Amino acid sequence: MNAAGTPARRPGAALALLAATQLLLILDTAIINVALPSIGDDLGSGSAGLSWVANAYLITFGGLLLLGGRTADLFGHRRLFVAGLGLLGAASAAGGLAGSARLLVAARAVQGVGAALAAAAAFALLLILFPDGPGRHKALGAFAAMGGLGGVLGTVLGGVLTSALGWRSTFWLNVLGAVVLVVLAMRLLDGGTGGRRDAGFDLAGALTATCGLGLVAYALVGAGEYGWTAPRTWVTGAAGVALLAAFAGVERRAAYPLVPPGVLSRPTLRLANGLSALAQMTLFPMFFLVSLYLQSVLGQSALTGGLGLLPLSLVVVAVAPQTGRILFRFGLRTTMTAGFALLFGGMLWLALALRADGTFFTTVLAPSLVIGVALPLVMVTTNVAATAEAAPEETGLASGLINTSQQFGSVLGLAVLVGVATRDTDTTAGFRAALLTGAAFAALAALLSVRLRPPGADGSVGGAARNEPGTESGTEPGTASGIEHDTDRVR
Repeated sequence: MNAAGTPARRPGAALALLAATQLLLILDTAIINVALPSIGDDLGSGSAGLSWVANAYLITFGGLLLLGGRTADLFGHRRLFVAGLGLLGAASAAGGLAGSARLLVAARAVQGVGAALAAAAAFALLLILFPDGPGRHKALGAFAAMGGLGGVLGTVLGGVLTSALGWRSTFWLNVLGAVVLVVLAMRLLDGGTGGRRDAGFDLAGALTATCGLGLVAYALVGAGEYGWTAPRTWVTGAAGVALLAAFAGVERRAAYPLVPPGVLSRPTLRLANGLSALAQMTLFPMFFLVSLYLQSVLGQSALTGGLGLLPLSLVVVAVAPQTGRILFRFGLRTTMTAGFALLFGGMLWLALALRADGTFFTTVLAPSLVIGVALPLVMVTTNVAATAEAAPEETGLASGLINTSQQFGSVLGLAVLVGVATRDTDTTAGFRAALLTGAAFAALAALLSVRLRPPGADGSVGGAARNEPGTESGTEPGTASGIEHDTDRVR
C-alpha cells in the first residue's frame, strides 16, 4: 500500500473485482423477485410471508450501510469487505437449504447484513483506489454500468435458473459468486487498507442509527402491504424517526461520532445525497413497474419481461464508461442537470406511451433507451458530488452515506409508486400514474441540481489539476497540461 493508501496491487483488476461485487449485490436484489412464486409453492407460504423474503433483505441492507461504512474506516476496508462477502455467502447457503419460509426470511435478513458490509467497504475501497478526478469518474461509470446490468441479469437469471434448476439455485449462485470474490479479494487487495487504531467507537451512535434506519426501512417496506395509515406503519416509522433524532443528539456530544456533525454541514454533500435518493426513487421502481407491465398487461412471460429491459441495460453499459469524458467536457453540474432532465423526459415519455393494447416496441423500447442514457449520468454525478470532499479517513463514511441515500430512495420510491399504481382499478392507468409520479421526482431533482455548488474552484472536482490512477497523465484528451484548470468545467 502506498502513501496515499491505495488498497490494490493491480488497480485495474481491483476495479473489476469491486464492480463485480456491485453486480452481484444488485443482481441478488432482483433475482429473488422472480423466484418468489416458486418459493411460495414449495414452502407453502402465502403472499404475506413471501413479501418478507424480499423485505427482510432490504431492511437489514438499508439499516446497516451507514454503520458498515464507518466500521470499514475504523477496522479496515479489505477486512470488512471479505467479512461481508463471507457472511453473504454463508447466509445464501442457509437460504438454499431452508426448509420453511421462516428460516428463509431469517437467511435473507443475514444476507442483507453481509451485503451492507460488503457494499459499504467496496465503495470505500473504490474511493481510496481512485482519488477524486478522471480516474474516479471512470471507476464510478463502471459501477453504474454494473448496477444497470445487475438489475436486468437478476430478472433474466431468476427466470432461467428457477425454471431449469429450481428456486434454490438462485441462492447457490450467490454462494459461488461470494466465494470467487473473496478469493480474488485476498489476491488483489492489500490487507493493510483502512483501520484507525487510535479512534474510539461510538456505540450509542451505532445503536441509534442502525435501529432508527432499520425501523424506518421496516415502515417503508411494510407500507405497501399494510397501508400508509396502518398503525404498524406509522408507529414503527415514528419510532425510527425518534431514534434518528436521538442519533443526531448523540453525535453532537460523542467523542468519536459515527457521523461527525461537520460532515453533514457540507452543502454539496447534503444536496448530492438528496439527489441520489431522488434518482433511486425514480429508477428502482421503474424497473419493477416496466417488468410488471410487460407481464401483467402485455401477457409476456417472466423471462421475456426481463429481457425487455435488456436494451436499456446495454445503453447503460455503453454510456457509463464515457461519463468521465462528458464530465470533463461539460462539468459536474451541467452533466448532472442534463442527466436528470433526460430521466424526466424518458419517464414522461414512457408513462404517456403505455397502452393496454400496445407492444414492447411501441410503448417501452424508445423511452427506455433515453432512461438508459440518463441512468449513468445521474448515478455517476451524484456519487462524484457526494464523495468529492471526503478525506482519506472518511471514505467509508462517505460510502455509507451515499449507499444509505440510494437504498432508502429505492425503498421509498417503490413503496410510493407501487401504492400509486395499485390505487387505480385500471392496471394500465395505474402504471401510467406511477410513472408520472416518478417523472415528477426526476423533475424535482433536475431543478435542485441547478443549485449544486461543487468545490471546484481549487480543482477538487474534475481532476485536471493532478495525476490520478487510471489515467496516463491525469488529463483528458484536449487538455494542454495536467496543471491547467477551468473553473467553469466543474460547475
